[in-house]
Amino acid sequence: MASSVWCCLRCCRDGGTGHIPLKEMPAVQLDTQHMGIWGIGVATQKVNLNQIPLGRDVHSLVMRNDGALYHNNEEKNRLPANSLPQEGDVVGITYDHVELNVYLNGKNMHCPASGIRGTVYPVVYVDDSAILDCQFSEFYHTPPPGFEKILFEQQIF
Repeated sequence: MASSVWCCLRCCRDGGTGHIPLKEMPAVQLDTQHMGIWGIGVATQKVNLNQIPLGRDVHSLVMRNDGALYHNNEEKNRLPANSLPQEGDVVGITYDHVELNVYLNGKNMHCPASGIRGTVYPVVYVDDSAILDCQFSEFYHTPPPGFEKILFEQQIF
């Protein structure tokens, strides 16, 4: 049985990842408070969280702060040059178990990426004094139809 839980995570400087298996078609949004090195996407449990930027292997699919979407050390897509996130922007992602899609201030950037396989988890990383506010529910912008906050799987005894 799935139960929804509100979760907000503020990632500052070095670190910040989630370990919630994605059972539904979730949406995640982050507010870029202070720019630095950061990334947002999905990853398997086998990803090396000590090696950033993520997207270097088959275990992560992320959008990096430069607008490039990486998986297996290959650039899968890129935000348009005039649409790179700036301080204060809200970056959203959706993942439907095949494609990762990116939204900037609620607008679909039409730059999907795919390739990751297996059970994945939301992942956010920061470095170089970056500050991100992450929303897993109570979004700034309404997710597209069919997507919602992350649902946490729980067992009831």
